[in-house]
Amino acid sequence: MLRKETSRSYHEFNDEEELQTPDFYQDNDSANGGPEEPEESIASVLPEEDMVNSNPFTLFNKACLKNVFTVLLLFIYLVLTAVAVFLAYQTITDFMEKLSHPVMSVTYKEVDAFSPPGIALYPGSAQLLSCKHHYHAHIPPLVTPGKPQPGDCVMEEVTYTGPYTNHTVKQALVVSGPTDVRNRELIFLQFSQNETEEDFSAITYMLFDKYNDLSGSVDKSGFMQDCERNYSMVTFSGGFRTWVKMSLVKTSGKKNESMEFRQESSVVKYNDKRPVSEQKAIQLFFVVFEWRDPFVQEVRDIVTANPWNTVAILCGVFMALFKAANFASFSVKWVIKIRKRHLRNRNRELTTSSQRYVVTNTDINRIEE
Repeated sequence: MLRKETSRSYHEFNDEEELQTPDFYQDNDSANGGPEEPEESIASVLPEEDMVNSNPFTLFNKACLKNVFTVLLLFIYLVLTAVAVFLAYQTITDFMEKLSHPVMSVTYKEVDAFSPPGIALYPGSAQLLSCKHHYHAHIPPLVTPGKPQPGDCVMEEVTYTGPYTNHTVKQALVVSGPTDVRNRELIFLQFSQNETEEDFSAITYMLFDKYNDLSGSVDKSGFMQDCERNYSMVTFSGGFRTWVKMSLVKTSGKKNESMEFRQESSVVKYNDKRPVSEQKAIQLFFVVFEWRDPFVQEVRDIVTANPWNTVAILCGVFMALFKAANFASFSVKWVIKIRKRHLRNRNRELTTSSQRYVVTNTDINRIEE
């Protein structure tokens, strides 16, 4: 009986103590002036801390992926920057190369008629028998070969000193060339030369741009000297009919323009029907001058380098460099921000862990009390 009463009174005392424990903590909290907010804040922090501590490997993987991705982007932009610099260097190099080495451009201009060219003949001891204009590339049969015949050519004799030797006097017979290329106008000239002691018999001629330049020149000797310096000499042989087809080439340089004649010649043997004695005594020469086609070939140097294209490429390159520098700066700032956030979260974790440790010790002390 005594043991039952003792146990009952112990249970009643324990129950009363358990019932009074909340009031005691409340009174103690109210007496110490400690509000309940820190416990609520700690309680609100603890679940997040549990979540952070629950998946540390996932957060580590995310941070690693972010850092790797940032480094990869920086590497890509560095490569693009190097490519942009190389492209700028290559563009400038190509522009300077094209500027110093222009490309030759050839165009053809069609004309209805040419200005009469100058045909300077150097017959020497030979004599001009006839000079006549014909059309449609047709030459009538010869009537009296070896005899002088009437002609219709405009010509002029010029005597001058050779440009390369001061003691050589040259005599040129300058003839006005054909003009009507549509009707295939030509000039047919005959020369005769008495028996000579030379091994080869030939007549030299030279073509120059315009006959009117000679007729209108005051110093005709000086004009012919300049022509001999700038144009080449060609010859045609006796006993043959030499057919010369001319084409005009106009070359435009950086500072001046020049005219050049290109020639295509064909040679046909003349069937001499004169007596043998006359054939041996007098050598005959035949030459024909005709325009090949109604086109003037214009040759000029063209610089293919486009400065605006080069400027546009350089602007794009510099814009890419600016964007790359801007992105690199942003990436560095982002990495620094991520680092600061990581350090802040780490400090928060340490603070939360210390708070939990303090709260746990406090609860244990209270329970022990």
